[in-house]
Amino acid sequence: MAKTTFGVCCMKKKMNSDSMAELLKRLETTGKFNIVRFEERMILNEPVEKWPVVTCLLAFASSGFPLEKAIEYQRLHNPLVVNALEEQKLLTDRVHMYATLKQAGIPCPSHMVIDHTTAQPGDLQQDDDRIIFRGRTLSRPFVEKPQDGDDHDVWIYHSTKEGGGCTKLHRKKNDQSSVRDFEQKRIREKGIFIYEPFLDTRGLDIKVYAVGPNYAHAEGRKAPSVDGQVERQANGREKRYNIELTEQEKQLASMVVKGFKQNVCGFDILRTADAGSVVCDVNGFSFVKGNQRYFDDAAAILTELLTKANDTNGHPPVKAHQQSWLKGLGNLCSCFCQ
Repeated sequence: MAKTTFGVCCMKKKMNSDSMAELLKRLETTGKFNIVRFEERMILNEPVEKWPVVTCLLAFASSGFPLEKAIEYQRLHNPLVVNALEEQKLLTDRVHMYATLKQAGIPCPSHMVIDHTTAQPGDLQQDDDRIIFRGRTLSRPFVEKPQDGDDHDVWIYHSTKEGGGCTKLHRKKNDQSSVRDFEQKRIREKGIFIYEPFLDTRGLDIKVYAVGPNYAHAEGRKAPSVDGQVERQANGREKRYNIELTEQEKQLASMVVKGFKQNVCGFDILRTADAGSVVCDVNGFSFVKGNQRYFDDAAAILTELLTKANDTNGHPPVKAHQQSWLKGLGNLCSCFCQ
């Protein structure tokens, strides 16, 4: 049987990561794939007509990645894509991402969007315990998220009862992930922001890593809003531990994969006592770090998906059938797109 030609198209840093090596090593070991690694130089500088032609394609955006060129390549050769390319645009804009969550019926935090560039005088009122925008009130504590999905300066505004001020989250710097600013009392008023209630998760962040609509691995970490100090293992990695997902949370994983058409996808959930679990961010292509069982499972699932493409001359079957060889695998091809 001819091997399936599987292209991997991403930036050099992602291609050379330990996690990517773990996955591709397992796929190559099956003997079913001819893996073509697209070089960053070619991706950036060569027209798509000169890119290798593949049956299946894993392409995902990161800093500097030419997503529009990858979309052009897909239109030219119509490979089976692991993660839909057009939909990856949604992940760069939190407003569009939240709109997609709502459209797909995926629970997400109650929120409002304020476009400060078009707001009129009198639209916004604020004091030390609340904001009111066009008649809608949001009491502190609440969260302020920039529209840009790559902007990690997410701020949490506190009530006077909590001491006031603002906790400013940011990308990890050494062992710090946030800082409390007691002088920052007014919200940012330049740009477009999402505002949502701060939901109490008892200091827990849950990261979910889905592969297909019926497999999800979850890890917990100390939320950066707790004290801003990153807990690390002896090897220097952030301390995380496995989380057992509830049935509702497993359903959320399936809904995210299908709603955004991203078969390898990471997202964040807030697990609360009052509101259940809600999705608060969708990151797109993400791998678990250092978990061998996860890579075994991910490789097995992708092998099943990708070899189907070879069996049907590059196109997924019209109707996928249930698989019993991997518990929970289910109807995996249903959300693959061309």
